[in-house]
Amino acid sequence: MSDGQIAEEAPVDAAPAGSLKAEARKTALALEDVARVYPAGRGPLEVLRHASLSVAEGEMVALVAPSGAGKSTLLHVAGLLEKPDGGEVLVDGRAASKLGDEQRTALRRRHIGFVYQFHHLLPEFSALENVVLPQMIAGLSRSEATRRAREVLTYLRIETRATHRPAELSGGEQQRVAIARAVANAPKVLLADEPTGNLDPTTASHVFDALKVLVRESGLAALIATHNYALAAEMDRTVTIEDGAIMPVIVE
Repeated sequence: MSDGQIAEEAPVDAAPAGSLKAEARKTALALEDVARVYPAGRGPLEVLRHASLSVAEGEMVALVAPSGAGKSTLLHVAGLLEKPDGGEVLVDGRAASKLGDEQRTALRRRHIGFVYQFHHLLPEFSALENVVLPQMIAGLSRSEATRRAREVLTYLRIETRATHRPAELSGGEQQRVAIARAVANAPKVLLADEPTGNLDPTTASHVFDALKVLVRESGLAALIATHNYALAAEMDRTVTIEDGAIMPVIVE
């Protein structure tokens, strides 16, 4: 089916069995006075400095900033893919600065999910297998990983395409599978970099609606980088990066 067919891309309205609603908004992600500096020909380049941000369970925060402002760097630092040069990153209350590489990897694998502008699905595997594999890497048995994968694919209304490979899916379907893969391990934090950037407006709206319900019902803390101000306006709040610092933005 094409991306524009609403029946396939329709938003969802219920959480998977066993998900937790965020009754008390506990902070799941916190950046405290973070700095990130890169060497450059004319001296150090400060991309982030005194950058602070907190995201609570069940909260969606939009990150809107021009290219080159440091959005990707911020997401990489928040996702424990890069170490900050100063400050602290806390995931589910656990400080990451003193952790070794293996501990950081374990914390990231257990508590952080990533969604990118391009789905990055493995082309030789089916939708179901793409969701199962990260769970098995995290230590789940194949049977349990398959059960959870089917549950989240059903929740995102993509279960009828579970046996199809990425090339056989529409753009919206591919991105829903990518979202399913990101949340299959029940992370505390979801980081998304332009998750609807490659989709047409109608499909983007449907995918975002599914993501929004997922965040609300499962209690994920979501930080979503986007250039789409209409989508940003639907989130709880919007921030930007100015001179390396994280600043609030009012989106109307």
